[in-house]
Amino acid sequence: MTQMYNNLEKGLLIPPYGGRLTNLLTEAEERDELIEKAVALPSIQLSLRSQCDLELLATGAFSPLNTFMGEADYVSVLETMRMKDGLLFPIPITLPVGDEINISVGDEVALRSAKFELLAVMEITEIFGWDLEKEARAVAGTTDTSHPLVSEMYSWGKRYISGPIKVIDLPKNHDFKELRLTPLEVRDRLTKLGNANVVAFQTRNPMHRAHEELTKRAAEKINGSLLLQPVVGKTKPGDIDHYTRVRCYKALFENYYDKDSTALSLLPLAMRMAGPREALWHAIIRRNFGANHFIIGRDHASPGKASNGQPFYDPYDAQELAEKHSEELGIGLYLSSELVYLPEKDEFEQVDKINGNHKTLFISGTQVREDYLNKGKLLPDWYTRQEVAQILSNVYPPKDKQGFCIWFTGLSGAGKSTIAEVVIELLAEYGREISTLDGDVVRTHLTKGLGFSKEDRDTNIRRIGFVASEIVKHNGAVMCAAISPYQSTRDEVRSMIGADKFILVFVNTSLEVCEKRDTKGLYAKARRKEITGFTGIDDPYETPQDADLVLETVDCTPEENAERIIAFLEERGFVPGKLAAEAVV
Repeated sequence: MTQMYNNLEKGLLIPPYGGRLTNLLTEAEERDELIEKAVALPSIQLSLRSQCDLELLATGAFSPLNTFMGEADYVSVLETMRMKDGLLFPIPITLPVGDEINISVGDEVALRSAKFELLAVMEITEIFGWDLEKEARAVAGTTDTSHPLVSEMYSWGKRYISGPIKVIDLPKNHDFKELRLTPLEVRDRLTKLGNANVVAFQTRNPMHRAHEELTKRAAEKINGSLLLQPVVGKTKPGDIDHYTRVRCYKALFENYYDKDSTALSLLPLAMRMAGPREALWHAIIRRNFGANHFIIGRDHASPGKASNGQPFYDPYDAQELAEKHSEELGIGLYLSSELVYLPEKDEFEQVDKINGNHKTLFISGTQVREDYLNKGKLLPDWYTRQEVAQILSNVYPPKDKQGFCIWFTGLSGAGKSTIAEVVIELLAEYGREISTLDGDVVRTHLTKGLGFSKEDRDTNIRRIGFVASEIVKHNGAVMCAAISPYQSTRDEVRSMIGADKFILVFVNTSLEVCEKRDTKGLYAKARRKEITGFTGIDDPYETPQDADLVLETVDCTPEENAERIIAFLEERGFVPGKLAAEAVV
């Protein structure tokens, strides 16, 4: 306990945030008993999100929480951003389980990783249901399934469980071990730096010169230390992988920061991309790591734009909410507007502080990808350090070598597979091979045994989406042809793969035409009610409003539709122009 009190005396920690150290078991004898007991207990395999939450609960990063929330805390957090005792905590930390798991209050369960490694034992004291739309509106401020958290929520179990947890092991991570520090270890490093004030900074993206300038200004303003803490848990789908991000951080830390006043550690956080609420939550977490100041910039924890093309949150909503509660948290805020580069002065400045008619330079995240990385161009010196530019260049292949997914949706018999077969041959002409995941073939092999209830259909689509996401992640091209009738599940797959690599193709063939083409006789059987839950007959097909391409099959041949898809891929840069492809051949 000595270390905690030393930090308290230095003003680094103010209870109740930061007041608890850990609930991680260290007693070998009790640990061995739990491992032996867990063999006979029912097991719950945790998602990556729940693994991250468990680790941060176990190490004190979510203090004062030391377990997943019970119903009273959960409801209170949704409605008031406070736990039932009135303590500010804006994000619900919950553990969802599916109906297939047979558990009751009073049972003990083993919590395991995706690889079935034993992490903890929980005694269940509460089991309660939850309302997806209510939670989505409260936390994310929307029920739009283009929000990555909202789309993911559709895959969660319909019950939450809570109870005391005895942690046996933290999830195993073998990368960057020297930077994977608990709150106590970070506090210890901050104490050794010798400054009473500490300002923390988080991004889920690589750091560039504007970030560097922002963090150094913040540390100078508080006359204290700087804690750089990138997120390495679950971030927004499509983000640059955390290995690359951390390498960028390390390059900057080693070469451009004063190590006598700067600490670097990683945070295994599962982000919610919840904008204002998330900013407040991040401040609480950094308080637990020993910071008493926190940097919040423009669009903090924003997922981008909604399905209507408008941003989910206003640019400075997060700053306003955090500022409103900063005194209660006991944390100072460093608030910044967007930084732009002034080439005449060779410096960065906040846009709201620029007086006069100055030339400014700025590169958006989209421009970084499309105008530089996708074209194999190094980012300019004024924008990023060349060490970072080189790291990004090395891991980011040209656009026509990157992975992508073409996702066909439409009624049974619409012509999805027929068009896909033509696309395969045309892509080969361009020198790109593509894997295929056809709905009928997948049900024979990957998802054999699933029925046609809504739950089973969603499971089928999620499995196809998972396989597709793995192919795309490793720069492969994949084409999926599945009815995928529900908008929420299509949005979930889009989020899983990454919106910038997901191409939704709606094969818009009428029900009447599909029935006439039905060589399997499935529509006729559905009409006779010999089969039920058939899409278009007694189960709805939700027409996509966000398709990248809409194909008609009555007046257009499969070859013409396939050419439209190829033209779209050319436009997006996923295949080279035909002349370029022929030159390579």
